[in-house]
Amino acid sequence: MDLKLHQLKPAKGAKKRKKILGHGYGSGHGGSSTRGVKGQGSRSGGGPRLGFEGGQMPLIRRIPKRGFTNPFRKNYTIVNLNTLEKHFSSGEIVTPEILKEKKIVKKNLPIKILAQGDLTKGLKIVAHAFSKGAEKKILASSGTLERINQSKS
Repeated sequence: MDLKLHQLKPAKGAKKRKKILGHGYGSGHGGSSTRGVKGQGSRSGGGPRLGFEGGQMPLIRRIPKRGFTNPFRKNYTIVNLNTLEKHFSSGEIVTPEILKEKKIVKKNLPIKILAQGDLTKGLKIVAHAFSKGAEKKILASSGTLERINQSKS
């Protein structure tokens, strides 16, 4: 027998008809549609709220809370020196716009230069922030750095 894709069918008894509720007495589920009689559970939208455990102290309140979120945190896009070494030649100017053009950074966040890797080329780097190690390495490679002032918005 040749088996073709359009002839495939599920095994007998594998597919079950969906139980249709609330369709009157002829449906075989009576007037209450399998929800029992009266009470919170029989109502539309009924039932206890999410996380309710019948009066027992809920799990979310039993577990200790730790830490906090600093509302004054500054998020930066990080660029390492080894990335600049790879993508730029000596004497070039590195700005956030150029980094975005070359697809080194994707997000529109302030840029921070970190000291991972070595820098041998003298680059002029314009960024929002620099790590101390990155500053030393940039100046040691006869490069210059310039900070962009961030305005509070």
